[in-house]
Amino acid sequence: MSKPRTSSLRALRALVPFVNVYRGRMALGLACVVGSSAIASAIPWLLRRAINDLNASAPPRDLWLIAMTMIAVTCVTGLLRFQMRNILNSISRLVEYDMRNAMFRHLITLDAGFFGRNRTGDLMARLTNDLSAVRMVAGPAIMYLVNTIAGGVFALIFMLRISPQLTGVAVLPMVLLPIVMAVLGSLIHTRFEAVQEHFGVMTTHAQENISGARIVRAFRQEAAEEAHFAALNEEYLRRNMGLAKLYGLMSPGLQLLAGLGAVAVLGIGGAATLRGTISVGDYVAFGLYLGMLTWPLIALGWVINLFQRGAASMNRINDIVRATASVTSPAGRAATLPPHGNNGRALEFRDVSYHYPVGDGESPRWVLRNISFSVRAGATVGVVGATGSGKSALMDLIPRFWNPQEGQILLDGVPIETLPLDVLRSTIGYVPQETVLFSDTILANLTYGGNDEAAAREAAVVAQLEAAIVDLPNGYDTMLGERGINLSGGQKQRAAIARALARDPQVVLLDDALSAVDTGTEAAILQGLREELTGRTALIASHRVSAVRDASWIVVLDEGRIVEQGTHDTLVTARGRYWQLLRRQQVSDEVEATV
Repeated sequence: MSKPRTSSLRALRALVPFVNVYRGRMALGLACVVGSSAIASAIPWLLRRAINDLNASAPPRDLWLIAMTMIAVTCVTGLLRFQMRNILNSISRLVEYDMRNAMFRHLITLDAGFFGRNRTGDLMARLTNDLSAVRMVAGPAIMYLVNTIAGGVFALIFMLRISPQLTGVAVLPMVLLPIVMAVLGSLIHTRFEAVQEHFGVMTTHAQENISGARIVRAFRQEAAEEAHFAALNEEYLRRNMGLAKLYGLMSPGLQLLAGLGAVAVLGIGGAATLRGTISVGDYVAFGLYLGMLTWPLIALGWVINLFQRGAASMNRINDIVRATASVTSPAGRAATLPPHGNNGRALEFRDVSYHYPVGDGESPRWVLRNISFSVRAGATVGVVGATGSGKSALMDLIPRFWNPQEGQILLDGVPIETLPLDVLRSTIGYVPQETVLFSDTILANLTYGGNDEAAAREAAVVAQLEAAIVDLPNGYDTMLGERGINLSGGQKQRAAIARALARDPQVVLLDDALSAVDTGTEAAILQGLREELTGRTALIASHRVSAVRDASWIVVLDEGRIVEQGTHDTLVTARGRYWQLLRRQQVSDEVEATV
């Protein structure tokens, strides 16, 4: 999120397209606002006439007629005010709904680099707290702003009809209003934005502690984390208190300006009434209109508060909306894959080099350098290397989670960057190193992405997961906790393998997908995979030689470079890096067997 933020209320321009969808209903709601203000402004005028009629000893029938008219006006005003709230507040909820969908839809198109730069808790705060502040602009703020303007204009018109001189005296102190609004509004915007940013930090800390509760307990850090959260909460309180002080200054400041006008009217208008310059009815009506003018001024402070808070939150939301993915489908006419038979897809790396994104002025650290190898259609290729050798980065380049800075990757001879992302990824069954399961049933996880239920159950057998599912309370309908917390690490990996195989993919990528299972289970899964991978192209990345020894070709990585290639027997005979990894695993297995 490196783009500069829009200043002040200009950030709210991004809200206009969402409000425009409901412009017809918005116009109706605002018409109710203006109509209610116009009709309500007739009440003091009717009261003025009643008082003047009393002084003139008018017949009771006229007074009753005025009273009934005032009741009717009040009822119509109440009905219009109900409708304006019903319509405009409903629109604000619909706008919030549309914006939340749009934000989520945009978020899932962004690449891993975006989520690496932004904390989950902060993104959650923008989807919830910030969006609520923007909703208040789309409904209540617009409603009360129009109500304030309309009420003030109608009150001012009637005040001028009664006494232009007295009106000038009443509004004279209010010339300071724009200055007060500009200064306090700017301060509110800055401080509310700081509050929201800190709320994101606090949310992130809470989210990390909840998801990592077992680690916190294992390291006995409950007290330390509690103290850290308390410090964050205290800072959040401090920033909110600073914001509250501004709110506290705004309302009394506006009331003071309005009060000075009321004092002037009381003195000057009262003297004019005693002299008979204006009637008692005029004086009473003028005072009521002044009150109608004063209340909008007081409400204006709250409206400014809503707009400034909404603008600050919209700035933070715009940071997400403006973010673009570095990995996208090709523009214009995209390439297509040739028809495939039952032998998978051929895969080729041509002099590929890759480094993770770096900031301005930083030197890149190359994760992969000059990677070149081919995988024939239907073959199983093993990628082996120690931790940090670049295996996961290599696997992530194939479905285009990242783009290489140099070189090219081809699928059946077609450069993958020329293929639409959905076409490319629909051919791939991917099992990441870090297993991610959703808070749903096991069956829903296995059929994720439209997998067939029968295929999912069959894949569970291949992945050696069936026996574990049968032992669960509700079998395939057992609900998983967050990220599959009620499954062991090995069970989660087997579930991820089953989910990938159930897609019937043409290319299967297993990124250290067996690291959490024991050697016996690993052997059983690999035995099942040999048959299941027939007719598919497969890449199996692992730091264990046992996981790739039966592959038709093995690529050995070391510090991001290919140091050896060949079959298992050829590489063992060469007694190079592959042989060293094999000996290290054998020693480790022997130690485990004796324990």
